[in-house]
Amino acid sequence: MEPDSLARLTAEIVDCRKCPRLVRYREHIAETKRASFRDWTYWGRPVPGFGDPHARLLVVGLAPAAHGGNRTGRVFTGDRSGDWLYRALHRHGFANQPTSVSIDDGLELRDCYIAAAVRCAPPQNKPSRIEFARCQPYLEREVSFLPDLRVAVVLGAVAMNRFLRVWRALGHGTPVPAPKFRHGGIWKLGSLTVIASYHPSQRNTQTGLLTEPMFDRIFAEAWKILEGHRSGPLVSGKS
Repeated sequence: MEPDSLARLTAEIVDCRKCPRLVRYREHIAETKRASFRDWTYWGRPVPGFGDPHARLLVVGLAPAAHGGNRTGRVFTGDRSGDWLYRALHRHGFANQPTSVSIDDGLELRDCYIAAAVRCAPPQNKPSRIEFARCQPYLEREVSFLPDLRVAVVLGAVAMNRFLRVWRALGHGTPVPAPKFRHGGIWKLGSLTVIASYHPSQRNTQTGLLTEPMFDRIFAEAWKILEGHRSGPLVSGKS
């Protein structure tokens, strides 16, 4: 059962209509659909975070996919990126199953919560600056409602930059200048460790920029940090 504060936030996100461009786009996609999903009733609304309210691991993505989260109503569900993410989470004990196809498929996250910088599917997968800004308070509040948080895995440079903004807005220190994104970069920010990964988008996985062993190492590292099994000094990302 989610704490009341997190449950109320979820309801608030689902009802959000702050960004007219995103509202038009997500609803248009939900109405026109993709031919392969013509029998689906699309969600067509903002997609809230999902997972264990006592999670020590937070995964931050960019935004819902037009025919993924925007269709199913759950973050990283029903698209190729989600296939990669949930397989990796399952292999490292953060999910009870390796697949995520619909909101009622039985998936449960363990010690893990997943959210995005923007909650509506954006055209060309490119939210505007003002759309990021309007969504930022939602991620701030989600982070504040995860009292046990110790590790954040950020998927892509944009998600990393947006998460660092959130962390600063919550009163925590961040490096100056800001860390420069690189896959496998690790930064200790007070009580929180940030781990950067390439996003498991089709473009990144089909070109080989991101492989499954590379992605697995990200979550193996997160698990080691959470369990206190790190065998050597923290590897710092280059700034």
